[in-house]
Amino acid sequence: IGGCTKSNYFKPKGIPISILEKITIEKDEIEAIRLRNLEDFDQNAAAERMGISQSTFQRILKKANFKIADAIINGKAIQL
Repeated sequence: IGGCTKSNYFKPKGIPISILEKITIEKDEIEAIRLRNLEDFDQNAAAERMGISQSTFQRILKKANFKIADAIINGKAIQL
């Protein structure tokens, strides 16, 4: 992974983490998000950088985006 996260969790404000459902974002998903959304690589370049096929990269990114959307919309904690 090219970048390190600066925290272990993101959660809704004002709700104790102990009562929140948690969603785990895996290392490969974090890297896919970083390369595509933060570094602005296209999917082919990002997949090459990760050493995987473009279709595998797309599946990883889609799964990560779903998890993030689920956590935001449904008020869940995101564990990194």
